[in-house]
Formats: sequence, C-alpha cells, structure tokens
Amino acid sequence: MTTTKSTKKETITVVGAGPVGALLSVILGRSGYNVNLIESRRDCRDDNLDQGKSINIALSDRGWLALESVGIAKQIKAKAVPMRKQIIHGKDGSITEHPYGKEGQAVWSVSRSSMNQQLLDLAEAEETVNINFEQRLVQVNFDSACSTMLHEQDVFDVHADYLFGADGAYSKVRRLAQEIPRFSYNQSYMPQCYIELSIPCNMSNNEQGELEKEALHIWPRKDFLLVAQPNIIGGFTCTLFLNHEHQNNEEPSFCSLNTKEKVIEFFDVNFSDVKPLIDEPIKSFMDKASNPLFLVSVDPWVINNKVALIGDAAHAIVPFYGQGLNCGLEDCRELGILINNYHGDWNKVFPSYQESRKKNAEAISELSKLKFTEMSELSANLTFLLRQKIEAKFHELYPKLWTPLNSMVTFSPHLPYYKVLSIGKQQNIIMKKFMFEIMKLPDIETRWSEDFVYQKLYKLVLASPIADINDI
Repeated sequence: MTTTKSTKKETITVVGAGPVGALLSVILGRSGYNVNLIESRRDCRDDNLDQGKSINIALSDRGWLALESVGIAKQIKAKAVPMRKQIIHGKDGSITEHPYGKEGQAVWSVSRSSMNQQLLDLAEAEETVNINFEQRLVQVNFDSACSTMLHEQDVFDVHADYLFGADGAYSKVRRLAQEIPRFSYNQSYMPQCYIELSIPCNMSNNEQGELEKEALHIWPRKDFLLVAQPNIIGGFTCTLFLNHEHQNNEEPSFCSLNTKEKVIEFFDVNFSDVKPLIDEPIKSFMDKASNPLFLVSVDPWVINNKVALIGDAAHAIVPFYGQGLNCGLEDCRELGILINNYHGDWNKVFPSYQESRKKNAEAISELSKLKFTEMSELSANLTFLLRQKIEAKFHELYPKLWTPLNSMVTFSPHLPYYKVLSIGKQQNIIMKKFMFEIMKLPDIETRWSEDFVYQKLYKLVLASPIADINDI
C-alpha cells in the first residue's frame, strides 16, 4: 500500500516521476501538501535508466527559472554543457555560426537521466513527499481523485484530494480522461519522424575536423535535417529528422531508404562531412525504428477541480524549439505561484492554471512547428541569415523596442509564450517588408551594418502596431 510520511494537509497524487512530476512534487511538498509520487517504471537512480528518452535535453531560461525556484539549478548546471551558438553545416561544406543570443547567453545541454535523478533526490528529501516506483495506474475516479494502482499482483486504491497527470506524451491519465464526457482530445502527426545517432568522444575530433563542443550543430537539408547536441561526458547525441514517407518516392524518407545501398548514398550525398564521425551510421540507421513526432491538444486540462494534466500530458509539442520540457517546468513554477497567491484555494487555483498555461502551451506549440522550416530550410538561406544579423544589431540599438523571436522564446522567461507569438507575428510582417526593400540596395551584404539600415527599420517599427504590443 502507498502511505505518506505526514498528515499535515490535503493529499495529492502525482502520476509520473519524470522531471516534471518530480519538480511538481517538490513544489507541492514545500507548499505543505502530502504528495504520493507514483511511477510505473523502476527507480532510474538504481538502474541508471534513460527511460526511453533522449540522452540529453536543451534547457533555456524558462527551465532554469523553474529549477532556481526550488534551489537546484546550480547543481544541475554543474553537469551541463553550454551551447552558446548554432553552427550550420551546408551541403557544400560551408560553415556559418550564429550566437544564440547576446554575449554570455546560452542554451544548455543537460543529461535527462542525471537531471531526473537529482530532482528525485530533492523530492525524496521533502518530509511530505513519498515516492513509489513500479506502480502502474489502472483507473482514476475523476470525481474523487482516487486512483487504482497495480504493483506486482496487488491492486489497491490510492485516496487523495487531488491528482495530477504528469506522465508525459503517452499519458495514461489523459487516456482515461478520454473516456469521460466532454473531454476533447486531438493528436496530430508531423510528416517527420526521427532516430538518434551518436558521435563518440574519440570521433568528435579527428582528421575530418573538430566539432566545437559548446554549440548546437545543424545540417539543414530543406525537407530534413540532422542536429548534434554535446554530451557532458564528451561526444554528441545526433538526431536525424526525416519524413516518414514522401509523396515522391524518389525523395529520401524512412520508408524509401530501405536498402543498405540507398542509406549509404543518402549519407554520402547529404552528410559526407559528418558521416565519418558517427558511430556506425549505416547500421544504426537500418537497425533503429523511427519515432513519430506528434502534437497533443486537450480541453479541459482540469476536470471537476479534482484532476489536472501538466507537462507533456497536457501539451506534447515538437522539439524544434527545445521548449517541451522548459514549458513543462514552467507549468510547475507558475502553478506554485498560483497556490501561493490563492492561499491553496484549489477552486481558484485550477481555473487560473488552465487559463494561463493552456494559451501559452498552444502558442509555443505553434512556434515550434514553424521552427522546423527555419532550421531545415531558412538557416541556409542568405537573406534569412542577413535578417538575423540585422535583427540582432537592431536589438542592441533599441533593446526595449525589439527583441528577436528566438531570444524572446529562449531568454525572456517572464514574457509569456502567447505574447511572444503575438509580437513575433508583427515582427515578421515588418521584416518581410523591410527585407524586400533593403535587398534591392547594391552591396547590402557588406553594408548591412551601416546606420541608414537601422534608421529605416526604426521608422518602420514606430509606424507599426509592434510599438504598442511591446507594452502589453
């Protein structure tokens, strides 16, 4: 049976002991609640499991702010690698670099399993948090928040005042919610799937050249792309995003690349520079099943003011902005603020949580879908690259008037995603008009940093609604 360590206050069940569930349990425990944290798998601290997830994840300021709120950011960052820029590898062998933000700003590559273990240790240290592994959720009573669990051959009920489903993109709590009236659920798939490949420590620097460690490496190829993210122990984790199938069977896809000869040609034509660095790229490609990329949207997030979804269980998104986990951690932090603001009145906390977080999740989901086009196609486009340079300098000149979209998403943790989306749309309208006009000028590629460029852009911005949007 599941028991709690204290009887101070109301009891909350948290299903799913990944990073979101563990952080949520810490926040709830410190708010005085008895927390039963339930996980169907074994304790990853004992078995060093990566639980089927990517070896490393990207943490930016939104995630760090949430971790700082419970005092663990410094410990996790000590085992992370800063990615200070993106390095774009062209098909022709060209290399271009783009800082993630201003000097000193970085997105951090973090071991998911290490982070999860540290958060579980933190949760376990809380007097009112009790962690239970190898307990599988069978049923949820959405009226009472009582749940039924299976452990080995024993079936038993876990009583609680409230329940949170923090059990990820394949959430069992969400699947059970689909059986109740007026619960809307939508799951849509991207054309792309992915597999993970590896660049070992001893291969990231050889006669083929060195891959800079403190960077995210991208090989954009229009309909598909390869990215490499550094590991703290050395080497890189690579992710190949490629269409599951293609309307034109002659175009590369996981379905069309069905022979060793085709896979060899695919790597030789598209990734000849990085192929020698990857650990058995052909064998790995052919041996691994591709994983789908899908988005989840549900309504409501909160049922009967008793059961709620959080993290990927409520809003699974595609990974191209690296914001999935950051958004989930932000869910937890903002929920903690609401608990404090409403003095634990869940009849007020739950509606406010759903209202604020749902619109933000929908915004970052839309932004993440658009990011794939930028990464796979536009990142190799000269006009787009010039636009990025101009936006970065304009931000330096007028920081209160203009912040590039990527920086708003990544380095502006107090700016809600829905406001980022709104501002970003207005910025795009302005920059499309501006770049159309500016690209007509002779030698603009060498004159882009001259004053007249920014005077012209300044006038356009002031004449647009964006000046008002920035005051939202």
